[in-house]
Amino acid sequence: MENIIKSIDRTSPLHGRAHAGDALVSINGNKIADVLDYKFFAYDEKLSVVLRSPDGTESEIRLTKREGGDLGLDFESYLMDKPRSCANNCIFCFIDQLPKGMRPTMYFKDDDARLSFLMGNYITLTNLSPREIQRIIDLHISPVNVSVHTTDPELRVKMLRNPNAGKSVDVMRRFAENGITMNCQIVCCPDVNDGTALDRTMRDLADMYPGVHSVSVVPLGVTKFREGLYPLTEFTKERAEQVLDQVTAFGDECIKRFGTRLFFCGDELYIKAGRAIPEDEFYEEYTQLENGVGMFRLMETEFSSALKLSDGIDGAAFSIATGVSAAPFFEKLLEKAKEKYPSLDGRVYAIENDFFGHSINVTGLITGGDLIRQLKDKDLGERLFISQNMLRRAEMDFLDGVKLTDAVKALNVPIYPIEQDGFALWDAISGELPEVKLPECDGEQTEYYKYNKISF
Repeated sequence: MENIIKSIDRTSPLHGRAHAGDALVSINGNKIADVLDYKFFAYDEKLSVVLRSPDGTESEIRLTKREGGDLGLDFESYLMDKPRSCANNCIFCFIDQLPKGMRPTMYFKDDDARLSFLMGNYITLTNLSPREIQRIIDLHISPVNVSVHTTDPELRVKMLRNPNAGKSVDVMRRFAENGITMNCQIVCCPDVNDGTALDRTMRDLADMYPGVHSVSVVPLGVTKFREGLYPLTEFTKERAEQVLDQVTAFGDECIKRFGTRLFFCGDELYIKAGRAIPEDEFYEEYTQLENGVGMFRLMETEFSSALKLSDGIDGAAFSIATGVSAAPFFEKLLEKAKEKYPSLDGRVYAIENDFFGHSINVTGLITGGDLIRQLKDKDLGERLFISQNMLRRAEMDFLDGVKLTDAVKALNVPIYPIEQDGFALWDAISGELPEVKLPECDGEQTEYYKYNKISF
């Protein structure tokens, strides 16, 4: 049993009546198996809560709270259960392409419907039991983010290398029929699930509208560590153009049919094709931002708005380190800013991904080692800006284990992680620097941190 209470908020109606170490057994007669049960059954105003103390004694507590209000319990496990690992062996899996020696959590493949609902993770639906499928319908757990890739059952079995993979499309249809909203993802692999296979997938998913709310089509990522894995073809400019034309044309049909585009390509496909990112209205609600769909367009829109509202800059020289694919975009933003502030002193550095291979050119996969080696003798100005996506938020370290503090010392410049937000970027450029919260590091505090008021 994982639903052991770790702490109780002082404002909780159970404060003083429940204790750390107690187990949550049931709410209003419903057994609590995990966090979804807890959130659903604790919603009501009047509750009967059964707890089990460490000695095995059970007690019932009746309480009244605000409807929808939180019970204020913190559990030893976030899910109140063990996370569900992936049962697939996808031919394009990025985790299988990682080198040895990285932190252990990098190698864990989650495929957990609860994390899809709570954290926005994408799942394949291949490891859901009939009970779990019915629970999603009964509790109306929505939206669910689904990694589809193809709706051809045989091809899906081949791509996911799981004999149950072909059945998941029927689960999606059942969800759609019962009002469950799904945001979907297609990792497109040339000569595997593109062309006629992609046409079929888009048609099948469109037929599930409005259950299927949005679909992103993104290119596979290929690292230099694919020895012994399924042979895959990387996207060329021509292949990227073909997929863009195919998806855009089908999206145009969906606008006529449903009033929404429904299908969107990731920004990386536009970059590979050498095409301009579509305008703001193309992306509608920006539902697929987490998949890199419309990310550059939204950021440019935000940046332009912030620049228009700006009333000055502090004049400090700065630099921006980013991935190869994003570097031209940031250079364009700086050119726009210099039109208003000609004295703006900033430069952009494109970081080649030596760690994973140069075919990986997205910013979020830049390692600390590559950052340090390629910027070691460069003129970085008074401060360096990087994307927050390069770092683990709590630990503030890069994918290769290099800490942010190590990079600061090696490059002899304060480094500021910036959120993926155009307003935040302009704030930093103009001199309104973000607070950088660093984990404890043995009491060390360099002059860079003191001067820029970076807190530990």
